Amino acid sequence: MVWVYFALCVLIIFFAGRRIARYGDIIANETGLGGIWIGVMLLAVATSLPELFLGISAVVWVGVPELTVANLFGANVFNLLNLALLEVACRNQGPLLASLMPGHERTAWLSIAVVLLAAVSILVSRFFSPGIGWIGWYVPVIIVAYVVAARAIFHHEQTQSAPQADDGKIPTECAGVSLRKVYVHFGISAAFIIGAGCWLATIGEEIATVTGWGSSFVGSLFLALTTTLPEITVSLSALRIGAKDLAVANMIGSNLFNMAIIPVVDLFYLDGHLLADVSYVNMLTAAIVIMMTVVLIGGLRLRPAKLLGLGWWAIALIALFLVAAYLNFTLGT
Repeated sequence: MVWVYFALCVLIIFFAGRRIARYGDIIANETGLGGIWIGVMLLAVATSLPELFLGISAVVWVGVPELTVANLFGANVFNLLNLALLEVACRNQGPLLASLMPGHERTAWLSIAVVLLAAVSILVSRFFSPGIGWIGWYVPVIIVAYVVAARAIFHHEQTQSAPQADDGKIPTECAGVSLRKVYVHFGISAAFIIGAGCWLATIGEEIATVTGWGSSFVGSLFLALTTTLPEITVSLSALRIGAKDLAVANMIGSNLFNMAIIPVVDLFYLDGHLLADVSYVNMLTAAIVIMMTVVLIGGLRLRPAKLLGLGWWAIALIALFLVAAYLNFTLGT
């Protein structure tokens, strides 16, 4: 029965994710923000709601911090894999990375910095974990790092001279609907994702118990796959109309925001410091995330042509994903 519940959660997150991405894009266009900023901040935050509320539920209702952290790093791995899948999906539009605007490489480097900070925090917290009460020392550090990264992206976006207004528009049947109704529908869709995220934490722990698989493997694979459904949905929608910048920015921005979820969840984890109570396997997943992001940066810098319908960077991302899945299965069970 647990797999039926899991499938139901997948469907809820998939359809609610499509709606929240659609309404989020309308709101973004009404504010006049740039394409990369829309993808990195607004849509990335909106599509990362499952990770956020699964993380809170995992520590509040289930009491398994491992599910939270494993899911966040695992979601980053899936987002980078999804970029390789987007390369396959846009085979009729030319190479995915060939015509992107400047700025994605900067965002990728910033995401590496924040992921590395979170990984180092796990290591340090196992030996030295000061803080204020139950709040870990890394909470303000990660928050400051995320704010600095967001500010840097926004500043870079504002200084670009190239027009970006039309790059991120996703067609929607909601055109002409009042902005007030859009906000209401956005909130309703978010509520479904919040509910599914809370439920998913309980399901994930049950899957780990029934199958005998570790919480690290379940969180980094099964739950991460489910919670990244909104990201891949909105990116595929953007790709369908040729908005490659929005598709790529949404994925990279989600990886950046996922790390900002760690200090938020730490505030709800009252039994200690979140990163001090998780396994070292998460550091291995973080290392894979960093390697995959470096590969992406290489693809962005070299702007490679397709070989046999797929860029070398996409092949490398798929290979690294398989390595991460194998290592999490063997070490996280």
